[in-house]
Amino acid sequence: MPGIILEPGQIEAAANIPPFLNLPARDLFRRRAERLQQLAEGHPLAGYLQLIADLCRAQQRVLDQPPSLPGPAPEALARSREHRMPPLAFEALVRGDDWLPALDALLQTYPAPANNPAIGAALQQLQQADSGQRKAWAIGLLNGQFDLLPAALVPFLGAALQVAFSHWLLALPNDTVTETDAQTLCPACGSPPVSGMVRHLGKQAGLRYLACSLCSCEWHYVRVKCSHCQESKHLTYLSLERDGLKGEQAPIRAEACPGCQGYLKQFYLDHDAHAEAQADDLASLALDLRLSEEGYLRRAPNLLLAPGGGS
Repeated sequence: MPGIILEPGQIEAAANIPPFLNLPARDLFRRRAERLQQLAEGHPLAGYLQLIADLCRAQQRVLDQPPSLPGPAPEALARSREHRMPPLAFEALVRGDDWLPALDALLQTYPAPANNPAIGAALQQLQQADSGQRKAWAIGLLNGQFDLLPAALVPFLGAALQVAFSHWLLALPNDTVTETDAQTLCPACGSPPVSGMVRHLGKQAGLRYLACSLCSCEWHYVRVKCSHCQESKHLTYLSLERDGLKGEQAPIRAEACPGCQGYLKQFYLDHDAHAEAQADDLASLALDLRLSEEGYLRRAPNLLLAPGGGS
């Protein structure tokens, strides 16, 4: 089959097209832990952020030396590509057993604090639960049905799921993940975003990428468009006072939609180049409180935080 010959102008245009995907680094959990530790300094929720930082370090140890996590078969990956579906669709994978070794490995790796009996009880509950119960809790968590599992289990169950799906994502052959019809959901696993990252360097400067709450994949999504209902009209941007900065200079701004009453936090890397989607989301719960008071609903899950938690 003859190849396609590009004219000079087409070559330049193709070279300037920004990538659709940003895959996470292989040390993503180490970086997240370091950011959480940094954000914890002088923070009202310092103890909580440090606890999650320790959990992220355990995640990295499991990712570095993972147990057997088979993941989807090649024929399943081929079908997903043919039908423009996420290759790691969580709805199917979480109902199987392949991710469960990640939970066992995390429970063995995480250093439970001796002075926190509530955490010890949560870890024991996860250790003693059978596979059916674990999967039922995970299905509830990934579908946003937090009332289907004890709140204390959320960070540890969410952390194990993140390890499994990030491991599978990084093991996929090149070009396995492509655009799907569901623009507001992760093209790799079908999960909603935890936040938006407005990039500041190279071809991606000024572009927004949505950061997956589960596998940490990022995908390009145009700015000034609701990440829940895709409405573009009358969006507002809310932020908190910080160091005397004006709203348009704030490194964290929530894009709020009056149509669906939802919002998504945006992290502007030109104002804070070290921002990390999950860590900075957890450290900015005060902004969630302000938005809740104004009648907006959080549509973006953070799998390390149960709604109403954070203390």
